[in-house]
Amino acid sequence: MNNKIEILKDKIQKAHLGGGQARIDSQHQKGKLTARERIHFLLDEGSFEEIGMLVTHRSTDFGMENEKYLGDGVITGYGTVNGRLTYVFSQDFTVFGGSLSETHAEKICKIMDMAMKNGAPIIGLNDSGGARIQEGVVSLGGYADIFYRNVQASGVIPQLSAIMGPCAGGAVYSPAITDFILMVENTSYMFVTGPNVVKTVTHEEVSSEELGGASTHATKSGVTHFACANEIEAINHLKKILSYVPQNCEDPAPFTPYEPSDEERTALNDILPSNANQPYDIREVIAQVADEESFLEVHAAYAENMVVGFARLAGRSIGVVANQPAYLAGVLDNNASVKAARFVRFCDCFNIPLLVFEDVPGFLPGTDQEWNGIITNGAKLLYAFSEATVPRITVITRKAYGGAYDVMNSKHIGADMNYAWPSAEIAVMGAKGAAEIIFKKEISAAENPEEKWLEKEKLYSDIFANPYRAAERGFVDEVIEPSKTREKLIKAFKMLENKVVKMPRKKHGNIPL
Repeated sequence: MNNKIEILKDKIQKAHLGGGQARIDSQHQKGKLTARERIHFLLDEGSFEEIGMLVTHRSTDFGMENEKYLGDGVITGYGTVNGRLTYVFSQDFTVFGGSLSETHAEKICKIMDMAMKNGAPIIGLNDSGGARIQEGVVSLGGYADIFYRNVQASGVIPQLSAIMGPCAGGAVYSPAITDFILMVENTSYMFVTGPNVVKTVTHEEVSSEELGGASTHATKSGVTHFACANEIEAINHLKKILSYVPQNCEDPAPFTPYEPSDEERTALNDILPSNANQPYDIREVIAQVADEESFLEVHAAYAENMVVGFARLAGRSIGVVANQPAYLAGVLDNNASVKAARFVRFCDCFNIPLLVFEDVPGFLPGTDQEWNGIITNGAKLLYAFSEATVPRITVITRKAYGGAYDVMNSKHIGADMNYAWPSAEIAVMGAKGAAEIIFKKEISAAENPEEKWLEKEKLYSDIFANPYRAAERGFVDEVIEPSKTREKLIKAFKMLENKVVKMPRKKHGNIPL
């Protein structure tokens, strides 16, 4: 028996070495952790249980039968993150460049199935050169098996993807289906076709970093939700995200113990500029309303006219969606609409209540927006809010103009509570434009058109540029002092915590994709 145990120990030792010490050293020289090191930093100490350590590939073409490594380029298993069950797979670049084979895919599929059955999040640590070309279509089939499970798991368990190295070709579509993508600056990239193919087809000269690096996807495409300075930061972000989300779609949003105190925030009374056309940073409002230092912004560098992220309110996990007056005056455009819509749908999937801060002058006009589908993209956000059954509360801080007022979680599309600050302006459009249309003849016939315009602008403003017409109609439930916002929200979310909505029977809706 001792001899057999020694054989087992030898195999375990070989599996832990992956592609060998030289390749491990190469990984470190590139500023990257190994697959096992990543799992070590992600999971609670001593909690990892590996599954499939002794798996090897089955390929016999191109001399592959002579080169086998235990584990076959991916480490899979389960453990805990801050005491909560989590499944993980970590691709090992030291083994065939982390390329995906038939058995590599089978290992990933196995733990995805286990995660679904047991209702726990799954984290993918991606570092792969793509499909293992020696295996041909078998490798492609493995990718499709994973994609299919990603879709089945979507909205059932949280799925997080951290891109720790290359992720190219078909490999990009699994992370793209998952809920959140994190990338590491300078050492990770994602693209469907690499720089060489781009050069051949379009004659563009572009580097991997420019084409699909963390900065590119964080600012230009919005593919990645977080761009992290290094792998440890990425792993810590994974842990933070998990702290805001439940284990699965059946569980309530996480709640941390909270000691009630004075919830008044007097600073909010002075946060808005006296001139309604002056910008301010909506993050300052969020920081005052949410629990101290609890706001975790998502997609921070993309579509900056919209701010989304997780926060805690009296210990309760919530999702925040807010117009950002400090960028493009907080207008809704293509990118901001899609960014917010996807975040709203994630929160609704996992029972995370939604808090909306509204200060929106409308949709961004122009040919660029129209030709790129602002109608369809704006409708995505409208659809996402209308579909959401979680508790939904809106606070109108300043402008709520036109169709954008409707889209930003208005009472008319199912918001549970709508508050407005006294500074709120709820109207079809701004007073200046409205006066020009309504009183066009009077203004043009006046001896001093400019003076008449200002007079009519004030008239319209007095009637509509306030929250009271909407409050009279019940479209706003209460006009509140800004300093009372946090207190009101805590009580309202507490009141809504057992909310139940019966939706019409259907297979699924047809969101305007």
